Amino acid sequence: MFEDFDIENFWEKSDYADEEYTDNPFTAEKVATVEQVLGYKLPGAYIQFMKFQNGGIPRKRNHRTSEATSWSPDHVAIAGIYSIGSIRSSSLCGDLSSAFWIKEWGYPAIGVYFADCPSAGHDMLALDYSACGPAGEPTVVHVDQECGFKITFVARTFESFIRGLEDDQAFEKEG
Repeated sequence: MFEDFDIENFWEKSDYADEEYTDNPFTAEKVATVEQVLGYKLPGAYIQFMKFQNGGIPRKRNHRTSEATSWSPDHVAIAGIYSIGSIRSSSLCGDLSSAFWIKEWGYPAIGVYFADCPSAGHDMLALDYSACGPAGEPTVVHVDQECGFKITFVARTFESFIRGLEDDQAFEKEG
């Protein structure tokens, strides 16, 4: 996984990212604990990807969609990707975990919410285990609170989601 991928230049460096998203490196025991708390087996690609840096803000923050969302007619944007752990607010088991989004905001219990969006809670990205069960390989979906929690397919796997992220310039209109 992630062969020939420029992971060195993937993450944006910032104090905000360090405070909100980036957790300490994790151990196999920490992964097992997080999976137990979440009730889902994390995709191997997620675990492998977080070994380089455990959560943060990517430089490229947009992913194309085949359907319109409240964000855009052709893509979604993310603010950051959650770390494996519980120390940071924006971590898989932190203050803004899946349990928070499901209980406090009414998001559907379809899996693991792993990336927030610039809308500050009005839409999120999730690893959707609806079709595969808690130990299967989830798809990546956008859940749009503004549109009655509409679920929009984004990517077949976490790895394809990461590889499909594009910068803002890819969506600037010419003319």
